[in-house]
Amino acid sequence: MLGKIALVTGGGSGIGRACCEVLAREGARVVAADINLQSSQETLSLLPGSQQHMAVGVDVSDKGSVEAAFKSIQKHYGEPPSLLVNSAGIVALAPLTDTSEEEWMKIIDVNLKGTYLITQSFTKMLLDGRGEVQGTMVNVASILAKTGLPDFEPYAASKGGVVSLTKSCAAALIRKGIRVNCVLPGMIATPMIQLLKEDLQEDIKKITPLGRAGRPHEVAELIAFLLSDRSSYMVGSCVEVTGGYMM
Repeated sequence: MLGKIALVTGGGSGIGRACCEVLAREGARVVAADINLQSSQETLSLLPGSQQHMAVGVDVSDKGSVEAAFKSIQKHYGEPPSLLVNSAGIVALAPLTDTSEEEWMKIIDVNLKGTYLITQSFTKMLLDGRGEVQGTMVNVASILAKTGLPDFEPYAASKGGVVSLTKSCAAALIRKGIRVNCVLPGMIATPMIQLLKEDLQEDIKKITPLGRAGRPHEVAELIAFLLSDRSSYMVGSCVEVTGGYMM
């Protein structure tokens, strides 16, 4: 992936930031995109060769914001990104009966609609370019897409949608030169984990054979592999990285 442009949404923290660091190490020119531009800029300061990378503020749930971000990337580099990590996501913890429609839709808008909007713009820009198309995309779903968890209904549903979207996009785009896969992380030590009560975190660790939360870079290394030519025969794969949780 040396010299390729890699767009990472949610690049301001957690798995997204770890992806930026690993992809920069692998020689990609990284675009750290986040709704919090300051966080994206902080990510850039951690990357080797920071002058070749770019920070972008984007609300993935807003089509206008997404299109503006892609135009900015195109203007900056003179070409569109060919690598994409859809890592932007949010979570809310509440009993199903206490979850408002507004809260439900906010999670769906960011996690599922946001993945769709970014994927759509990424694909359009690549296919509108000249020459042979070679693109690779990884979506960040969650093991909860398969297992569910009480009080995580909208989050689990949104990530289940990301899995289905991955499969459909993989089938539709592979013959056009764009390869799509996704990862299903378990409990990862990111800022998002702070929303979980300590007793719930401990309960999850107890039923995880590895006995601990994952580290963001452990997910990012897998994502880098899926973006690389080393995974060239993987299409529509949804790979678990959970420490054995619910295997």
